[in-house]
Amino acid sequence: MGKTIAFLTAALCWAAMCAPAEERREGAGDSLGDVVVTGSRSLADAGLLPQSVCTLDRPVLTEHYRTSALPTLGEQVPGLFVTSRGVLGYGVSTGAAGTMKGRGSGGNAALLLLLDGEPQYAGLYGHPIADACQVEGAQRVEVVRGPASALYGSNAMGGVVNMVTRQAPADGALTHVGLQGGSYGTLQATASHAVSHGPLSASVGLGHGRTDGHRPNSAFAQWNGFAKVAWQLSAHWRATANAQLTHFDASNPGEDHQPMLDNDMCVTRGTAAMALVNRHERTQGALRAYYHWGHHHIDDGHTADETPQTAFYIHDDLMCGVSAYQSARLLTGNATTLGVDFQHFGGKAWNLARADGARTYLADAREDELAVYAAVRQDLAPRLTLDAALRWDLHSQAGAEWVPQAGLAYTLPRQGLLSATVAKGFRNPTIRELYMFRPANDALEPERLLNCELAWRQRWMGGRLQTALNLFYIHAKNLISTEMVDGSARNVNTGQTENSGLELEASCQLSTALQLQANYSLLHMSNPQTAAPEHKLLLAARGQWGRWGLRPTLQFIGGLHTATGSQAATEDFWLMNLTADFRLDQGLRLFAHAENLLAQRYETIAGFPMPRATVMAGIDWTF
Repeated sequence: MGKTIAFLTAALCWAAMCAPAEERREGAGDSLGDVVVTGSRSLADAGLLPQSVCTLDRPVLTEHYRTSALPTLGEQVPGLFVTSRGVLGYGVSTGAAGTMKGRGSGGNAALLLLLDGEPQYAGLYGHPIADACQVEGAQRVEVVRGPASALYGSNAMGGVVNMVTRQAPADGALTHVGLQGGSYGTLQATASHAVSHGPLSASVGLGHGRTDGHRPNSAFAQWNGFAKVAWQLSAHWRATANAQLTHFDASNPGEDHQPMLDNDMCVTRGTAAMALVNRHERTQGALRAYYHWGHHHIDDGHTADETPQTAFYIHDDLMCGVSAYQSARLLTGNATTLGVDFQHFGGKAWNLARADGARTYLADAREDELAVYAAVRQDLAPRLTLDAALRWDLHSQAGAEWVPQAGLAYTLPRQGLLSATVAKGFRNPTIRELYMFRPANDALEPERLLNCELAWRQRWMGGRLQTALNLFYIHAKNLISTEMVDGSARNVNTGQTENSGLELEASCQLSTALQLQANYSLLHMSNPQTAAPEHKLLLAARGQWGRWGLRPTLQFIGGLHTATGSQAATEDFWLMNLTADFRLDQGLRLFAHAENLLAQRYETIAGFPMPRATVMAGIDWTF
């Protein structure tokens, strides 16, 4: 793969030198994609970046009337897979779902979830909380496929999912109300209001969901809310403040052959952030401060032939930080970004005795991480652009890490792009891996990987047809695994893997009423992992005829490892979903959404069978 990258680099440079000198570079006037910030920390055309960046705007996030963003991400983003265990909710701790993996990398702590560019994960365990990824507060989601550690540091070695919060309409008000119910006593309700007047804008929302679950002891209930205020201080400066809060009660039914009783969890998560953003003709940047916290109260439960737990597991975690960056056009065809990130995270965990309330502490730890980085985008020729970044990251326990990234993008005629990227990703060990429970090892080193990628994107028929092809190779080492050392379990840096594959995307606007879409990803792993299917295919259509809308999807998942090792198991299944709606009036729709219409028996986690066909129906009103 290294020789392939070198060959492509030379070919791109040769093509650039052969291009006519007077030919103008295709840029903003010949755009290949949406304007995003996640792939570069500054405003950039997603279609002109060497990295693969997917954007899901609010119409895509809401078209199937789901309250969680994760099922839509799992369908729309090639190579990304999200585990599930029931009708609604993902939970935490033993038996939890919501594991996200991109290209076979990621998992509990190696795919970074961002909220407006700032990290969101549990301070002790280092992983995002899947049930906090709600659609109602999101304006759009930007996904970087492949490592983004050069810009975002630890946990971004498998990619980045950035949720951009809601924005109020210009000088007006907008209210949204949604109510739906269906299979297994499931009920979901959302409401939000956004208003803007002059330099001030604000939005607020509230959501509730609950279900009895399709298995005994699998009930789930959640409340979530958000608020955001923005003030346009001047033509060049803008201040924002936002907060989100989610609380859920979840029950884990256990594996179907060994059901659990009383495995209940009560989780509250909150986040607050402030930002000062500037945007001038030749420079732009932001200063952000954030605070993220959580309280988990868990009964680990028991099987029918075991005695109940004598203590609850409880933890309080936090993560706070400051980040600042400034990007400037120093030369013609240049964008240079300098930034600094600091974060402090950790918390306490203890067992609380049922009998007398005595506490047995499991952890009381804090860690700090400081990083500085620089990123440069420079036009080398009328059609050739270099993107490079370098990060120096200092972790209070794991030490310093240098993280480079580089890519070349060559703009083809008629809205096409050929690109090559080489990027390093890394993940520092979490506090759980360092200090908590018996396998803990405070001498762990960071996990590391190298990702090499080739991509071709093209628009045809005046932009009505869009296609993309990505080829990638990943070599990961120092992966943290639990092994037997001197007769006892211990976390050690012994794991490694080589992943390779391809990702295909295509969409075609056949008419004003009908759009077709397809994506496919093929993944080969030298060491199979759970939550990483070998084949993932989506066929979808979006149709709108007068007042009627119809959106069918057909997805195939093949070679999905639900368990590895001596208990290895794989799954292959087709999922057919269908959403239909009818517009009663401007902004008012009746809808129905059905999942697994083929009534497939399947699992994404070993021992947790998913429900057969389910149906939700309701109203959606925007005014």
